[in-house]
Amino acid sequence: MKPVICITMGDPSGIGPEIIIKSLSAPAVREAASFIIVGDEFVFKQTTALTGAAFKYKTIKNIKQIDSNSSGVLLLDLKNINRKNYRYGCVCSEYGKAAIEYIKKAYLLIKSEKAHALVTAPINKYSAKKSGFKFKGHTEFLAHLCGAKNVAMMLTGGPFTIVLATTHIPMKTVAGSLKKDNLLKMIMLIDEWMRVYFEAQFCKIGVCALNPHAGEEGTIGVEEKQIIIPAVEQARKKGINICGPYPADSLFYQAYDGEYDVILCMYHDQGLIPLKMVARDESVNITLGLSFIRTSPAHGTAFDIAGKNKANSRSFSAAIRAAAQMASRKKASV
Repeated sequence: MKPVICITMGDPSGIGPEIIIKSLSAPAVREAASFIIVGDEFVFKQTTALTGAAFKYKTIKNIKQIDSNSSGVLLLDLKNINRKNYRYGCVCSEYGKAAIEYIKKAYLLIKSEKAHALVTAPINKYSAKKSGFKFKGHTEFLAHLCGAKNVAMMLTGGPFTIVLATTHIPMKTVAGSLKKDNLLKMIMLIDEWMRVYFEAQFCKIGVCALNPHAGEEGTIGVEEKQIIIPAVEQARKKGINICGPYPADSLFYQAYDGEYDVILCMYHDQGLIPLKMVARDESVNITLGLSFIRTSPAHGTAFDIAGKNKANSRSFSAAIRAAAQMASRKKASV
């Protein structure tokens, strides 16, 4: 049987509805799974008309209407958008609140085993914050909902699969945020998920240095000697195939030639710049460490083009395919 994928509509004012419709209008994507979209039907109809897509779905009002025989595309309509004042491309607490409600409902679908994986369209952090949302983003909120203590942000596209040791924090706090024990846990998490979900039984992990030239034996920084190298050595003792830390410029060159399965990066742009240089429109964000599969596109709400039928859906389509493949592999491994 096909996996069932739950999709959240994201911020109603962003490109989420558009990229969902465009992705699921492609037969190759739609046939990869059955789908439950959690969102607002009014917004969905508006955007379907905008795209001109001949896209069929069945609207449902509550979770009880979903059973084991459900297939195709279902739209769980939460009816939480004011039709009169609806607009694309704006920061709004109402829309931020709605986006969070989609996530909460989607988690209930996952928890009740109505769906096997979750694909999230982008939320706008400003709108969510205005509505009272206290978390940094999707990842932290989903970890909170399922009680996950050790999570990591993986992005994959083209020849690169990267994991970020730190995510959305200021550069001045990166060095102080790196801890040996946390890095070791992250390395072990990478190794586990690559074996279970990506069928990489002998995953080779390359680790980026934090400082230029990998610290030059401590003359350009001590984080390599005091934090990163000890974590790598402990991981190696546990049987993990891991190398580094190496300067990012040389490590990414080798990874481009296929020498590594995963690169562990110390900060956000260290990994995202090379990834998006070669695979900007096909990159997928995968959350490691949750009790369920979650993927998303590697971009935001794009308010500047929302409502203009200009959104590129390739990253979202890739996120759907990745979720379907991971769900199928997990089912086969049970």
